[in-house]
Amino acid sequence: MYTLAHILERIDKKKEDYEHYNFSERENSALKTFFDLAQEFDSLDDFCLLAVAIPKSFYALDARLYLISAKTGDLSLVATTLKDDSTLQTAIPSYIQTREYPYITGDNVLLLSIHGKKPHIDQLPFKADGTAMGVIEIFPFKGHSVSEEFFFEKYANRIGFNLHNRFIAQKNIEHLRFIKSLVADIEHNIIVPNIIYRLYLRNLNSKINKSVAIEEMLRSCIKEGSCNGQALANIMTEIIDNNKNLQGEYDNIEKHYKNMSLFLETLLRRSHFDLGRLTLRTKPCNINKEIVRPQLERYIERFHEMGIMIDDLISGIPDEDVIGVMDVGLMSQVYANLFSNALKYTHEVYADNGVLEKHMSYGRQLISDYFGEGKDGVKYNVFTTGPHIPAEERDRLFEDEYRGSNTELKPGSGHGLSFIKNVIEIHGGVVGYEATHNGNNFYFILPKT
Repeated sequence: MYTLAHILERIDKKKEDYEHYNFSERENSALKTFFDLAQEFDSLDDFCLLAVAIPKSFYALDARLYLISAKTGDLSLVATTLKDDSTLQTAIPSYIQTREYPYITGDNVLLLSIHGKKPHIDQLPFKADGTAMGVIEIFPFKGHSVSEEFFFEKYANRIGFNLHNRFIAQKNIEHLRFIKSLVADIEHNIIVPNIIYRLYLRNLNSKINKSVAIEEMLRSCIKEGSCNGQALANIMTEIIDNNKNLQGEYDNIEKHYKNMSLFLETLLRRSHFDLGRLTLRTKPCNINKEIVRPQLERYIERFHEMGIMIDDLISGIPDEDVIGVMDVGLMSQVYANLFSNALKYTHEVYADNGVLEKHMSYGRQLISDYFGEGKDGVKYNVFTTGPHIPAEERDRLFEDEYRGSNTELKPGSGHGLSFIKNVIEIHGGVVGYEATHNGNNFYFILPKT
């Protein structure tokens, strides 16, 4: 933080600068108008239009504004004063380049680079060219004085400072939005499922109490001198049975611990917070063994309790062939969400033979050229029996916090499918829903690796 004395010193220096600039009344009015309206227009698109409108309004000069695209890393036309300019957001002329100083082309076009703040240039949502974020093109600049060129140089600087602040503000807003979404992911995929620890601990405590009871039984047997062969055999049977149950509870807790550790490591990566978005750590993996099966095991007892039959439709492909390059932690949570939804929304239907059935199935299918010629896709799905989701609701299924009309009596946040969509898209895939025979099919398609 600067001292008041330093700030007063900077003010005095600026007063001297403006006396030296000796801007005309029109130039001062142009800057004041720009500063006032820059505070009025909130959106980036409106601000860019304002940047090109000032030269048009005060000098009857046309202008185009080019900025570096976060998607391509190249300059892209974002605003123009020409109504018939059809080049917006398309390829730009080769003479449009970022340079340290203003320059005028042979066609009387003034080109000025738009610079950001050097100390914070790495915070922009794209890689700047040094400190240059873009270029403003002003034309026709024939017959204009050196002082007017100097004015537009200073004007371009003002555009740059305002743009930089807007980019940083926009990035911070998106960062906060992501963190809010990540908190929802943690609640949905970790905190809520972690409640099952209560059940495991309650069962473990029951088995420990049983051990205490067996211990007391043995102590009484010894004290009373009644530990004959049959009595000891009965006690040994009780011990063996209880130890087996204790081992089972330990296995449940260990599996749950490993799964929650995987989910925590995946969602709490530092790179997520640094970049403000989910980041991938991919590796070749056996999808069925490392992702699908471990998640199914977490829910299989509850499927059985609900009377839901499970069909493994992994297409008969050997395990060693089901290999993909994925983020194991994130994809595991995709299947956890799909299986959790299957548990809640699977219903009985009449099969073609007239018998009631209630089942869930999952599988894998190769789709040739799905992502273009020679670019195959792999479709993964989870199917459940039950009534179809209404047609008018299907387009919104993957929206965050949206819950369909069939979910009113079911617990949930409406975040699971949105999370799935995000994870699949950063893997380069797509998600979807199909109303199929006797039920509902949720799927995602990834590029075949």
